[in-house]
Amino acid sequence: MNGTIAVYPGTFDPITRGHEDLVRRAAEMFDRVIVGVAESRSKRPFFDTDERVDMAREILAPYANVEVRGFSCLLMDFLETCNARIIVRGLRAVSDFEYEFQMAGMNRSLRADVETVFLTPADQYMFISATMVREIASLGGDVSKFVQPSVLVRISAKLAAMSGGN
Repeated sequence: MNGTIAVYPGTFDPITRGHEDLVRRAAEMFDRVIVGVAESRSKRPFFDTDERVDMAREILAPYANVEVRGFSCLLMDFLETCNARIIVRGLRAVSDFEYEFQMAGMNRSLRADVETVFLTPADQYMFISATMVREIASLGGDVSKFVQPSVLVRISAKLAAMSGGN
């Protein structure tokens, strides 16, 4: 695909091995992949936008054709600034499909030239969600197999700071 730019948007709160798997595969399919880290105040993220961008940049650094940018505007406006017309979205289960299908239709109604490409993560990442990772970690569970070590360090530090520890 000559000069094809795809945007993989999300909150990435935090970036998981499942996210990384999808980015790796999208990077093989498209000339450039821009990981768009949404500000998403309504979701009340665990990490602020800058922290999430930093984590994603660190984890995705090995992929030469991947760039990470934060954004706080409408996704269609972000695509415009990226000169992209492809959205990459991950589907873990049938339950994801209904929401993602609705979003793809809405995005196409806003911009008819935009296509959404759905990817499924590898089997070992099928059940991972950032929400579950945060929940398990906040209850003292081990999330080391779901996130890279540097992300685990940040989760531990954030939880310690929230509980008044060091």
